[in-house]
Amino acid sequence: MTDTFTPPTRFAVPGRIAVSNGTAGRWQTATLTEIRRETPRAATFRFAVPAWAGHLPGQHLMLRLTAADGYTAQRHYSIASAPDDSGHIELTLDHVAGGEVSGWFHTEARPGDRVEVRGPLSGFFAWPGDRAALLIGAGSGVVPLMSMVRHHRARGLSVPLRLLVSARTPEELIFAREYGAETTPVFTRTAPPGVPVGRMSAAHVAPLLEAAPPGGWEAYVCGSDAFAEHASRLLVAAGQPVDRIRIERFG
Repeated sequence: MTDTFTPPTRFAVPGRIAVSNGTAGRWQTATLTEIRRETPRAATFRFAVPAWAGHLPGQHLMLRLTAADGYTAQRHYSIASAPDDSGHIELTLDHVAGGEVSGWFHTEARPGDRVEVRGPLSGFFAWPGDRAALLIGAGSGVVPLMSMVRHHRARGLSVPLRLLVSARTPEELIFAREYGAETTPVFTRTAPPGVPVGRMSAAHVAPLLEAAPPGGWEAYVCGSDAFAEHASRLLVAAGQPVDRIRIERFG
């Protein structure tokens, strides 16, 4: 999920967040333990959350910052980590231009800072690992899909899983170091030598539908409104049942 408005920045002092313990339905403390750069504009923020109730791949949480003067800002963010990462969660955030919360994370946050989180939230986009999954994402829309990939690997699941991920350039491909044979990247502006440049098309989607496993795919699409609409049209044109397409829109 991403920032959608730009009130005055007030989150410049680490360690000033008001926190409270709780369960999945209540706000609880999350302590930032690590920051990993993914791309020039995206980074992963790892949190220790001892009372975290666990989540399913694809779910998200609510995050809250509270300034010293009592001003608060809340955002929904998809969880990037697999459920097996007990006591910890990871969020991978784009540095959104003018974004109040993402801007604080990318410019001010340091290990040891504390925030509040509540979740996990929503079961619609969750993948429990019991059906073959076709994952299609663009930009930071790959974040909840990466939780699914990590879960698939951590559990050694035998159900088929494929990931199509779109980025403008190789440098902007989030999680590039982690992708394996299950992933096909699509680059819309520049690409490595020998890799075509262009928008995701039927040429990428149709072969996966033609080679669908018995029982077919459960399709998960995540990205901007425009990308979600485009990808879902490609899926339907290739024969994917509409009632087996789950869409998460960012922005």
